[in-house]
Amino acid sequence: MSLELELLKHVFRKPFTLLYPFEKRELPKGFRGRIEYDMGKCIGCGLCARDCPSGAIEMVGRGRTAEFKVHLYMCTFCGQCVDSCPVNAISFTNEYEYASRDKSKLVFEFKRPVEGVKT
Repeated sequence: MSLELELLKHVFRKPFTLLYPFEKRELPKGFRGRIEYDMGKCIGCGLCARDCPSGAIEMVGRGRTAEFKVHLYMCTFCGQCVDSCPVNAISFTNEYEYASRDKSKLVFEFKRPVEGVKT
């Protein structure tokens, strides 16, 4: 008898799943999506690349001329790069839909703007 009651209770509840990708889940506060660099704040110290446990951050150059490549297919979204940045130039976005058969589509480049050129 208790099995039938349990089944009836679940029939009238709303479903636990979503019709993804047509329905999007509400993301929790502090969600760790793709990382983003604010190149205006970045001082190019290299702590993010040094501290990344999976080696997902590739740094080209040093100081204010440094540019970065983030290999998202290697990133574990641990947040160590965000914590390591002394000037808070790195943050997480709410972007999480990344599926690709081509690894090159999962590499994000962050370059410094060319001075005198408006974008």
